[in-house]
Amino acid sequence: MTLEIYLAYLATVLVFFVHPPGPSQLLFIAHSMRYDVRNAMPTMAGDLSANSLQIAIAGFGLAGLIHLSAGFFFVIKWFGVAYLVWLGIRAIRSGSSKAAVPAKKGHLFRQGFITSAANPYAVVFFAALFPQFIDPAAPLTRQIVILGATYLIIDGAILLMMGAAAEKLTARLGGRFHAWANRLSGVFMIIAAILLAMKDIASPQAAALERPAK
Repeated sequence: MTLEIYLAYLATVLVFFVHPPGPSQLLFIAHSMRYDVRNAMPTMAGDLSANSLQIAIAGFGLAGLIHLSAGFFFVIKWFGVAYLVWLGIRAIRSGSSKAAVPAKKGHLFRQGFITSAANPYAVVFFAALFPQFIDPAAPLTRQIVILGATYLIIDGAILLMMGAAAEKLTARLGGRFHAWANRLSGVFMIIAAILLAMKDIASPQAAALERPAK
């Protein structure tokens, strides 16, 4: 992979991330509002872990499993939608005070992982994106690792910026806003569920023209 190709990939990924927050991003924003960015880090770790798995599946030619097992991925997707709605309703009903004690790390990790893994579009997106920048004459594994790691670093940086902005806004608006932090974060989770429900398994051709489903 030449430097020119890598820079083109980098620019492409950055352009794809210019969009309103997706389900995983909204979940991280919600947790950053409730617990602060540092305590919401397991959510991001779960999200990026699911992305790593999706990148590996797509990079090594297993994306066709989505079409062969469409029913299985359909179940995963709607499980994720239902899970997010349930989390949102719990947050809304949990009270109007900002959470003083963060949720368990494993619980936050699971939420981040399921929200990202439930997106049936991601594997197809990666399967369509990577071949545009891979040199078939060079070692495949090394290129997939470079492309995947670059995507994850950019994704993580954007999540941190969004979470930090949400935390700062919550602190700046003061006590009255804090009183609604749980409810607002619950609304964000339900919006994330709606966005996930609107996604579908796209063909590689369509996926190449779409943005990453975050």
